[in-house]
Amino acid sequence: MAPSHTAHQPALPSKLRGLLEIMRFDKPIGALLLAAPTAWALIIASRGDLSWRLSIIFCLGVIVMRAAGCTANDLADRHLDGFVERTRHRPLVTGAVSVTEALILLFILLAAALGLVLLTNPLTISLSLVGAALAIVYPFMKRVTYLPQVVLGAAFSWSIPMAFAATTGELPSGLWWLFAANLLWTVVYDTQYAMVDREDDLRIGIKSTAILFDRLDRRIIAVLQLAAIACFVACGKAFNFGLLYYLAIAVVGMMFIWHQWLIRDREPTACFTAFNQSKWIGLIVLLGIVGQFAAIDV
Repeated sequence: MAPSHTAHQPALPSKLRGLLEIMRFDKPIGALLLAAPTAWALIIASRGDLSWRLSIIFCLGVIVMRAAGCTANDLADRHLDGFVERTRHRPLVTGAVSVTEALILLFILLAAALGLVLLTNPLTISLSLVGAALAIVYPFMKRVTYLPQVVLGAAFSWSIPMAFAATTGELPSGLWWLFAANLLWTVVYDTQYAMVDREDDLRIGIKSTAILFDRLDRRIIAVLQLAAIACFVACGKAFNFGLLYYLAIAVVGMMFIWHQWLIRDREPTACFTAFNQSKWIGLIVLLGIVGQFAAIDV
């Protein structure tokens, strides 16, 4: 009788599914939140005259580095994720992907990211080392500080100076207002995300801004939202933006108010909804920036 391979046929799809899940290809929200500040910076740095070459490099870079960051996160948290309702089905917890396979995947992703950044200039390459370090270090911060969201904010904002470096070969001072705005905004939405897991995190000893802020969480988030708006306005002034940009920032302010309403009772589903809607904030700012340069061209 010829040997049957039927029993082994599901293995590849199952393994592939696990690898895609560990890279969060099934949950694109993180990639969108990372892509937004990258796109803002590329458009501002090029004054609306985008380089398709750099756009492709940074687009691929967003996909690869987000996947690498998620893989590193799951490796770091593999002994904890099983105790959290939201994460107990992750591939490293269920055994769908082994630690060795995840490490190999992480190496491949980091090698791909290095290959992409080598297509840019020396300043961008130097900055990329900091970005890679932030992505790898972030997962461990929740063990040593109640401010891991700040480290995540720095990691998610680091594409901004990289985009300016790749486009112009320099780092104008105005970009740091955009960097600060995105960092503050990241702390806002990731604190809302952490509010979903707060009870589980307290039980297993994971630290977060949601735990640090405790019952002052909504008030501190409101202060961070106001600070983010102020930094967006300062960025607009630094780059001499006009009405369309400021209208977009005003809409962002209204979204922030709506999110305050959503999280008013700290109900996990509502907090997750506020986090998930943050992708629209990134798009709103992007439309304001695109509109700014489209109006100039007209």
